[in-house]
Amino acid sequence: MSDSQQYLTVSALTQYIKRKFEVDPYLGKVYLTGEISNYRPRPNTHQYFSLKDDHAKISAIMFKSAFAKVKFQPEVGMKVLVVGRISLYEPTGSYQIYVERMEPDGIGALYQAYEQLKEKLATEGLFSAPKKPLPRFPKRIAVVTSRSGAVIRDIITTARRRFPIAQIVLFPAQVQGDAAAPEIARQIERANATGNFDTLIIGRGGGSIEDLWPFNEEVVARAIAASDLPVISSVGHETDTTIADLVADVRAATPTAAAELAVPVYNDVLLQLNQDRTRVFNAFQNYVQRDRQRLNKLSGSYVFTQPNRLYEGYLQKLDFLNERLRQAGQNNVNAASQQLLQLNQRLQQQTPIHRVRQAQTQVANLQQRLVRNTQLVYQNKQQQLARTVQSLDLLSPLKIMSRGYAFVTADEQIVHGTKQLKPDQTVAIHFSDGEATAQITKIDGGKQNG
Repeated sequence: MSDSQQYLTVSALTQYIKRKFEVDPYLGKVYLTGEISNYRPRPNTHQYFSLKDDHAKISAIMFKSAFAKVKFQPEVGMKVLVVGRISLYEPTGSYQIYVERMEPDGIGALYQAYEQLKEKLATEGLFSAPKKPLPRFPKRIAVVTSRSGAVIRDIITTARRRFPIAQIVLFPAQVQGDAAAPEIARQIERANATGNFDTLIIGRGGGSIEDLWPFNEEVVARAIAASDLPVISSVGHETDTTIADLVADVRAATPTAAAELAVPVYNDVLLQLNQDRTRVFNAFQNYVQRDRQRLNKLSGSYVFTQPNRLYEGYLQKLDFLNERLRQAGQNNVNAASQQLLQLNQRLQQQTPIHRVRQAQTQVANLQQRLVRNTQLVYQNKQQQLARTVQSLDLLSPLKIMSRGYAFVTADEQIVHGTKQLKPDQTVAIHFSDGEATAQITKIDGGKQNG
């Protein structure tokens, strides 16, 4: 590299670029439309903010004298028309627009969505619903915020300094981007489902309306409204108001303020306890002293000089009442004894042993009846069987044949009439005590059996 090469300082380059901005005829007076972002009102001084559209953003400054002429209250998300010049801010090397005039130009998309959701939830009563009180001495506090942000560090530092016995548990969640709102709502529900927390803090640091937008989502608002835990919302800076702030039970300007709202100062609590103890002790001493004075006053009263006369009537009445009490006690004892005797009699009648004995007697009677009935049935069946056997015996062919009857068979077939016989045919005649063989010599078929 040549030694004759000239190197510019950063300041020289910045001054050169700034000069280019200032001499450019197109940048000396610029008419610009955009949406206000990153705006935080600063009383009686210059105002800093950004103007943006869907694809770009530019820093803007409006000096106190120019801002005093603005006839409306600028808000984040508001779409405006501005007139100004473009120049370079040398210390940071960033270009910006120096606004000379500003007028409203409708409402930006995010601001319009914010207002529409705000009106919807207000109509449903989410903002006016009764706010849950914060526990005075919380033991466990859930915090829904970014794991790496300054919010959790500020809350932990403040809580440990003020009330070190409280436990802080982080439920990490994205606090910026499209996936942030569902994750924030999910962590709110998870903290409630855990069931052993006293307070819930949600929040993030400052930023533009786009950065804070997850806390303007309906899913986060409804998760806060449905929370059983009291919710402290600490989103953005004091001038930023999100839907989450409106739904929450308590709104805090900063994470440090949220921690201060969530926990008391331990030393103050101890001091208050000591003061309360002192007041109680003093009050007790006053009561004792006052009662002692009354006692001294009553002790010197004439009532105590001749106390017997005061009690004579009462002693007589006491004797009368004692007699009535004794008589009433005796009557009560007699009545109770009579009632006990009746109850014992009823108990004896209702005792399971008595019922069991009755059941045993009933079972024995039933068994006797069963035996008698079984014997009767058996005798009837025997008599019926004898009659049936006798009837069968009377109808038995052998019985009939014993009276002189026989039957004839031919070729092992019973012969029922003469038509089945042939001359010279051999037949068998069956008697009750045997059979005989015969030969047919004559067939006379003229007679018929009745």
